[in-house]
Amino acid sequence: MECNIDARGKAARLVGGIAGVMFGLAVAMLLALDVVNGLAASSVAAGSLFGGAFAIFEARAGWCIVRAMGIRTPL
Repeated sequence: MECNIDARGKAARLVGGIAGVMFGLAVAMLLALDVVNGLAASSVAAGSLFGGAFAIFEARAGWCIVRAMGIRTPL
């Protein structure tokens, strides 16, 4: 895993990751309070938390899995 993104890419992934984690926590809170229920809401919460945490990892490591696969990203 060698660094393949610049400072702008790291910042974008960090902001996106934090937003994903915050959204996942909000949906998880709604699930805990029985405001929403079901497999779809649980999947959204889990996916947002995992995706956000992975984006934060990418920002910290300076590595992007999409770029590592050869796909060019704008940032």
